[in-house]
Amino acid sequence: MTPDEYCQQKAARSGSSFYYAFLFLPPERRRAITALYAFCREVDDIVDEVGEASVARMKLAWWRDQVGLMFDGTPDHPVAIALAGHVHTFGLRPEPFYAIIEGMEMDLDQFRYADWPTLKEYCWRAAGVVGDLSARIFGHTDPRTLEYAETLGLAFQMTNIIRDVGDDARRGRIYLPADDMAHHGVTVDDILDGRHTENFQALMRQQTERARGLYRDALRALPEVDRRAQRPGLMMAAIYAALLDEIERDGWHVLDQRIALTPIRKFWLAWKTWVGGGQGLMHRLAK
Repeated sequence: MTPDEYCQQKAARSGSSFYYAFLFLPPERRRAITALYAFCREVDDIVDEVGEASVARMKLAWWRDQVGLMFDGTPDHPVAIALAGHVHTFGLRPEPFYAIIEGMEMDLDQFRYADWPTLKEYCWRAAGVVGDLSARIFGHTDPRTLEYAETLGLAFQMTNIIRDVGDDARRGRIYLPADDMAHHGVTVDDILDGRHTENFQALMRQQTERARGLYRDALRALPEVDRRAQRPGLMMAAIYAALLDEIERDGWHVLDQRIALTPIRKFWLAWKTWVGGGQGLMHRLAK
């Protein structure tokens, strides 16, 4: 199996919404973004699957070394090898890769977040910098496009947090800001015990509006000159925004289930956005 084949298999097996956007890219950009996604999966899986925190830290430290070798040496892992062939082509920098690893390390040390500014810092490391790297791979001419991409990454991460409240709680993590929980009268025990109350729904409505605000801010920041090149990100935004709508329609029943879109719906949303350039998404989020 070649490094590119390894990355392709990693992305396809995940069933992620991101995979559907990759299908529409020309070959070199598709290989680069698939390798980036595989990198994110590798380091994220360490935190989710390694039970001993000290072992997880050692594995993340090893990946930090691999990032260094990607830019100045010979990496060992197939994902790092695949990425090394693209970092200079697309002007990628090592700092965002290190920030992604730092975000994963936060998951080993921090299980609660006091407020939105604190959570936003985590979201930036976990997803905002991924947006920056992705935008560079998709292609851009205006530096404001990187601001759009980072904000879009925050929106994706907030959508993930809303979707995964129950799953995360079962791992001992609660990403919902503590001050928002207190404002709505929702306790840690309410989350851990899976109590779906009116107060919990009000809390989730607030988080959903925060996520939608991030989508709107991102789309407003995207310069028209780069809209065509950034269509893969818009495709992902269409899928994630539809997922957010689905969660709301279901009444935020996320404590005991994981709400998801079907593969055919993801593909349809991706194709429609590719053809329409994301205009429909802009109109829907503007309401």
